[in-house]
Amino acid sequence: MYPTKTPHQFTVVPSLPAELSALKRIAYNLWWCWEPDAIRLFQRLDSELWRQSRHNPVELLGTLQQASLDSLKADEGLLSHLSQVEIKLKEYLSGPTWFEKAGAPGMRIAYFSMEFGIHESLPLYSGGLGILAGDHLKSASDLGLPLCGVGLLYRQGYFRQYLNREGWQQEFYPENDFYNLPLHQERDQAGQPVSVSVEIAGRPVKARVWRVQVGRVPLYLLDTNLEDNLPEDRDITLRLYGGDQDMRIRQEIVLAIGGIRALQALDLEPNICHMNEGHAAFLTLERIRQLMEKDQLRFHEAVEAVRGGNIFTTHTPVQAGIDHFPQELLERYLGSYYRGLGLTRESFMALGIPHQGRAGGSFCMAILAMKLAGHTNGVSQLHGEVSRKMWADVWPDLPEEQLPLSSITNGVHDRSWLSDEMADLLIRYLGTRWIEDPTSPALWRRISRIPDEELWRTHRRGRVELVEYARDRLREQLRREESSARELIEAGEVLDPEILTIGFARRFATYKRGTLLLHDKERLTAILNHPQRPVQIVFAGKAHPADHQGKELIRQIVQLSREERFRRRIVFLEDYDMSVARHLVQGVDLWLNTPLRPQEASGTSGMKVAFNGGLNASILDGWWCEGYRGNNGWSIGHGEVYDDLEYQNEVESRAIYDLLEKEIVPLFYERAVDGVPRGWTARMKASMQTLCPEFSTSRMVREYTERCYTPAFQHWEQLNRDGKKLAVELARWKERLHGKWGDLRIESIETAVHREVAAGDRVPINVKLVTGEIPITEIAVEVYFGVLDSRGSIMGGEIVPLSLLPAGKEEEPVRQFGGELECRFCGRHGFMLRVMPRHPTLGTVYDPGLVLWG
Repeated sequence: MYPTKTPHQFTVVPSLPAELSALKRIAYNLWWCWEPDAIRLFQRLDSELWRQSRHNPVELLGTLQQASLDSLKADEGLLSHLSQVEIKLKEYLSGPTWFEKAGAPGMRIAYFSMEFGIHESLPLYSGGLGILAGDHLKSASDLGLPLCGVGLLYRQGYFRQYLNREGWQQEFYPENDFYNLPLHQERDQAGQPVSVSVEIAGRPVKARVWRVQVGRVPLYLLDTNLEDNLPEDRDITLRLYGGDQDMRIRQEIVLAIGGIRALQALDLEPNICHMNEGHAAFLTLERIRQLMEKDQLRFHEAVEAVRGGNIFTTHTPVQAGIDHFPQELLERYLGSYYRGLGLTRESFMALGIPHQGRAGGSFCMAILAMKLAGHTNGVSQLHGEVSRKMWADVWPDLPEEQLPLSSITNGVHDRSWLSDEMADLLIRYLGTRWIEDPTSPALWRRISRIPDEELWRTHRRGRVELVEYARDRLREQLRREESSARELIEAGEVLDPEILTIGFARRFATYKRGTLLLHDKERLTAILNHPQRPVQIVFAGKAHPADHQGKELIRQIVQLSREERFRRRIVFLEDYDMSVARHLVQGVDLWLNTPLRPQEASGTSGMKVAFNGGLNASILDGWWCEGYRGNNGWSIGHGEVYDDLEYQNEVESRAIYDLLEKEIVPLFYERAVDGVPRGWTARMKASMQTLCPEFSTSRMVREYTERCYTPAFQHWEQLNRDGKKLAVELARWKERLHGKWGDLRIESIETAVHREVAAGDRVPINVKLVTGEIPITEIAVEVYFGVLDSRGSIMGGEIVPLSLLPAGKEEEPVRQFGGELECRFCGRHGFMLRVMPRHPTLGTVYDPGLVLWG
């Protein structure tokens, strides 16, 4: 029996000649992935190795043979190219930024997300949430925000997909080789790896900290695969969204509590923490714990100091997509933690259930985030409305439209998704200012200057490249399946670079209805195989490994694509990733989106298509409700919501076929004498002019900065200066008010209003209020006033403050307040009286239980 021996470990890194050393500096900054000149530089080193490495420059440099390096260092053209790219990187990192003029000195933002999709060579993402997070970091870098990302470093990331002969999705999980990825292991001043520890089920779990540099922005990733940890703890960072609820809660503890501790260990303590979904909500507790320990505060005092600096973005419009944990799981993993905060089980669990929820209900991470965040938002205007309905119980004292849950619509990082050809075309006609400021409508109006034939020719090249790419991918799939020579030849005949190409690529969740277009196969056959106006469809996407319904949708599409009538017209590309996505959004003419309204919180793939001149045809859901203008794409239906799903699928599939037959296909094939479809290019231009300035992450991140980050920072500063004096005072003030609020009583409401009031009239209102022991200066008396809907609810109401009137004959503590309601609109009106606390420094303050309605 031989003793177990641990080998000595060391790391081999690329060894480059001095002439090529800048390649390594560029490779380790993900800026290269949205700089076309840098991408071309790595491609130039060895195009086949570049493809085989999944476009990973670190692996490419480590794989190049010494002989290749010696020849490259003698290539004057390459050295000149390298020098140009290095200069560009230096200028990017040191140049002036938008935030320098717009920002607040001292602000430090940490952006927490379970996944980050920055590039396909760093597979730490599953879908839209991760891609959005990656694009957020890229635009934060472009704008110069003092922001860092925090996530987990997964050994196997999300699964890779392949399809068996029957078209059934199969998953495999290749290991990520951290030492061949653009990662830096963070070390302290003594050169030791930085690590943090969190307690999980009574035992310490260590996590090492790695960094990915994304332009100016660092992304810190935690890794529990350490020899000090037990095997089950080493697997916490094995897979993204892998395992059961038990694994999920442990991952979220490491992400949130471990993430805050990692930033502290790196001396990067943030004052603003942005939670991208509820996965990171435990960070609110860790920030509170650290303040309690540091400044000897009580829990509710630390809450006031921390809440203003927390921001929560929810991406999910259905309860099934939100993390809910059984209370027993919380007790097992966080029992000693919450008791250390001075909380009882009941008071801790109350943080994760609605204010009027069942005491024994499951613990909701989104509710925890909302209760302990100063700003909460959805990711489109419609999603904001849906979320306010969905989470109304979190703020039981407020009308739905007044809930502190706003919306900031998602965007995309344009330079990551633009084709090189389209980017060159835009530079020729728009100049280069759109690169620094893609949000200017005036710049995008210059799209009208582009000759139709040039725009059409540029977009056509994208379609040609997509067809070639799809054929290559299909041949690879067939070779792996050991298909016949005939099948390989036929793969080279699928699709046609000259015909109308529809793209449908996304996560194959059932609500996205990936097979809606296949509802009537005979009608679809006629459309796709029309002798003069044929159409083709490229599908891609993954279903969650446990989602058998989603896998069945994929199987149906693959089986259909193998029928002779569809063989050249329908293709399913396996292993959907950012590389596949780029080819699709750069090459399709039409992007199809068919979710069940209102279950698409936002969606971003159609935005990427718009930047490349493609058009959208979508259900009016998510972002498309804001993007659709009538002349810049097509809507499927008018935003109807049906009770009968089968009937809805029938109606909306027919609507798609009608659109294709009567509008979309004829417009595409209606050509001028020079072969250019003038009507189609007019719609392309309208799409780019209206959508590109509005749906970029540059606009989105600026909006977060102006509406969330800067106000949150100012509020955080106000509460935390002078030893947290105001935060402590606010907590005690609220505590005092809760003890006296029950004595508050509305004595009477008097108004000289008749059954009918002329538009423009002012209606006087007078209120008598019994204030009890609450000082009159700490009370805000307001009228919530507006037009009524058919159910008698106030729509789009406004808040009208009432003024304290001179004391009359009534004895204290009865006081009078008065004001006027201006009737600016015709129709049925209504009003409600509300009384809320008014803080001497912070003004009107909402706290559950401290609202009196009359």
